Amino acid sequence: MTEGNFVDYIKIHVSSGNGGAGSTHLRREKFVPKGGPDGGDGGRGGHIIIKGNKNLWTLYHLKFKRHFKAGHGGAGGKQTSTGADGQDVLVEVPLGTVIKDTDTGSILKEITEDQQEFIAAKGGKGGMGNAHFKSSTNQTPRYAQTGLPGEENNLTLEMKVLADVGLVGFPNAGKSTLLSVLSAAKPKIADYPFTTLKPNLGIVSYRDYQSFVMADIPGIIEGAAEGKGLGHYFLRHIERNSILLFLIPSDADDLRKEYDVLVDELRRYNPELLDKQSLVAISKADLLDDELRAEMTELLDESFEGIPYLFISSVAQQGLDALKDALWRSLNASVD
Repeated sequence: MTEGNFVDYIKIHVSSGNGGAGSTHLRREKFVPKGGPDGGDGGRGGHIIIKGNKNLWTLYHLKFKRHFKAGHGGAGGKQTSTGADGQDVLVEVPLGTVIKDTDTGSILKEITEDQQEFIAAKGGKGGMGNAHFKSSTNQTPRYAQTGLPGEENNLTLEMKVLADVGLVGFPNAGKSTLLSVLSAAKPKIADYPFTTLKPNLGIVSYRDYQSFVMADIPGIIEGAAEGKGLGHYFLRHIERNSILLFLIPSDADDLRKEYDVLVDELRRYNPELLDKQSLVAISKADLLDDELRAEMTELLDESFEGIPYLFISSVAQQGLDALKDALWRSLNASVD
């Protein structure tokens, strides 16, 4: 999937169908000139149904179709026959899609399972035919109900990436490089900040044919929780990750300060993110000689007390097996 095909935010307009009108038919047969009312009910209008599809990874298929309209219910017929229901319209979305009311901003539903369905606009109920209104005092009612109108809604679909491990770090921390080395993903990599403008997913192979999904989230900057930089655009993707892998380059001026800024941005966006399991990876470790690494380890033991960390180098392929082992242990611990 190319970066331009990754769409994770879209607005759509949905209209369900009107209910069909009830029938005012009066039974007329040979030798039965006054058979009474036998008008049937109208059919219900079609629903707009949003359905989860595990094979979709983006909302790109909705980019050029923003309006969805279901069919109207059919009118009732004679012999109390019910009109046909309106044609439902199915809108498929990837797992992790949040459905919001655009006008109020309220969350209506979160689609997290394959084949999960949500009626985004309910079809109008069909009207009752005149057969329902027959009574001892009104044996020939010549009226019936009209069908109820359908619903119209403006909806916002926001996709939150479903991944086991989410990469968190400043721009140019080496997240895309790590993902490209650990998986078959081919994210855009360049030597400037904000190279990654869309989340990238990669499947990381582990021992005994096991695997887990890693997401490269666009880089955080200070003030991101208030919308600076790419703002909320990427932070919402971190909400669905089981484990957060903080990536801090070894050539950073202050490793602990950089970590604290990242944590603070997550806290200000959603404090619940800090309840997730986390691991710190000091990237670009190939830049360190033995003496410098020993000094840095002593410093990290003191400043990162209680916070698990390890050294890695994506370019030199150093520490990657240990990283995968640590992530796998954490994933299994979270499952248990």
